[in-house]
Amino acid sequence: MATQQPEFIESTAGNVGEELARRGVPAERRVLVAIEPDDWLAEVRRVARSRVGAKGWSDAEIDRVIEEEREAVQPDAR
Repeated sequence: MATQQPEFIESTAGNVGEELARRGVPAERRVLVAIEPDDWLAEVRRVARSRVGAKGWSDAEIDRVIEEEREAVQPDAR
Protein backbone atom coordinates (compact mmCIF):
# COMPACT_ATOMS: atom_id res chain seq x y z
CA MET A 1 0.00 0.00 0.00
CA ALA A 2 1.77 3.14 -1.22
CA THR A 3 0.18 6.20 0.33
CA GLN A 4 1.40 9.62 -0.79
CA GLN A 5 -0.64 11.63 1.73
CA PRO A 6 -1.43 10.78 5.35
CA GLU A 7 -4.58 8.75 5.61
CA PHE A 8 -6.87 9.11 8.61
CA ILE A 9 -8.96 6.18 9.74
CA GLU A 10 -11.58 6.42 12.46
CA SER A 11 -12.19 3.16 14.26
CA THR A 12 -12.66 1.68 17.68
CA ALA A 13 -9.71 0.32 19.65
CA GLY A 14 -10.97 -3.22 19.18
CA ASN A 15 -11.18 -2.89 15.40
CA VAL A 16 -7.94 -1.05 14.56
CA GLY A 17 -6.00 -4.15 13.51
CA GLU A 18 -8.91 -5.48 11.49
CA GLU A 19 -9.37 -2.13 9.73
CA LEU A 20 -5.66 -1.87 8.85
CA ALA A 21 -5.66 -5.44 7.51
CA ARG A 22 -8.78 -4.72 5.46
CA ARG A 23 -6.96 -1.78 3.86
CA GLY A 24 -3.91 -3.91 3.10
CA VAL A 25 -1.53 -2.29 5.57
CA PRO A 26 1.27 -4.79 6.29
CA ALA A 27 1.73 -5.78 9.94
CA GLU A 28 5.32 -4.45 10.00
CA ARG A 29 4.35 -0.98 8.74
CA ARG A 30 4.53 1.77 11.35
CA VAL A 31 1.27 3.58 12.08
CA LEU A 32 0.28 6.35 14.46
CA VAL A 33 -2.75 5.83 16.67
CA ALA A 34 -4.31 8.78 18.46
CA ILE A 35 -6.47 8.09 21.49
CA GLU A 36 -8.99 10.88 21.75
CA PRO A 37 -10.66 12.00 24.94
CA ASP A 38 -14.40 11.41 24.92
CA ASP A 39 -15.13 15.11 24.60
CA TRP A 40 -12.18 16.19 22.40
CA LEU A 41 -14.27 17.82 19.68
CA ALA A 42 -16.25 19.94 22.12
CA GLU A 43 -13.02 21.02 23.80
CA VAL A 44 -11.36 21.94 20.49
CA ARG A 45 -14.40 23.96 19.45
CA ARG A 46 -14.51 25.75 22.80
CA VAL A 47 -10.81 26.70 22.65
CA ALA A 48 -10.92 27.70 18.97
CA ARG A 49 -14.08 29.78 19.36
CA SER A 50 -12.65 31.67 22.34
CA ARG A 51 -9.40 32.41 20.47
CA VAL A 52 -11.19 33.63 17.36
CA GLY A 53 -13.65 35.59 19.49
CA ALA A 54 -10.69 37.27 21.20
CA LYS A 55 -9.69 38.58 17.76
CA GLY A 56 -13.00 40.44 17.57
CA TRP A 57 -15.08 38.02 15.51
CA SER A 58 -18.74 37.62 16.45
CA ASP A 59 -20.42 34.24 16.84
CA ALA A 60 -22.32 34.91 13.60
CA GLU A 61 -19.06 35.55 11.71
CA ILE A 62 -17.49 32.40 13.12
CA ASP A 63 -20.56 30.34 12.19
CA ARG A 64 -20.54 31.81 8.66
CA VAL A 65 -16.90 30.85 8.09
CA ILE A 66 -17.49 27.36 9.48
CA GLU A 67 -20.44 26.87 7.11
CA GLU A 68 -18.47 28.19 4.11
CA GLU A 69 -15.60 25.81 4.84
CA ARG A 70 -17.97 22.90 5.41
CA GLU A 71 -19.58 23.55 2.01
CA ALA A 72 -16.14 23.80 0.39
CA VAL A 73 -15.14 20.31 1.55
CA GLN A 74 -18.60 18.72 1.44
CA PRO A 75 -20.54 20.48 -1.35
CA ASP A 76 -23.30 17.83 -1.38
CA ALA A 77 -23.76 17.71 2.40
CA ARG A 78 -26.80 20.01 2.42
